[in-house]
Amino acid sequence: MSDPATPPGQENSSFVKLAMRNMVRKGRQSLLHFGLTAVGLCGFLVLIAWLGRPSLPG
Repeated sequence: MSDPATPPGQENSSFVKLAMRNMVRKGRQSLLHFGLTAVGLCGFLVLIAWLGRPSLPG
């Protein structure tokens, strides 16, 4: 829970600041995880497109 003295909009900014600080501290690892996530998502989308391709009569 938040402090009564803390405005309601302030509680999320501390999480954002913490996430940004961790990302700066672990820059290479964050970039690696982001890259792996991007490659995995693209691979998943290609797989779904390939499985759902229409079969046209030849």
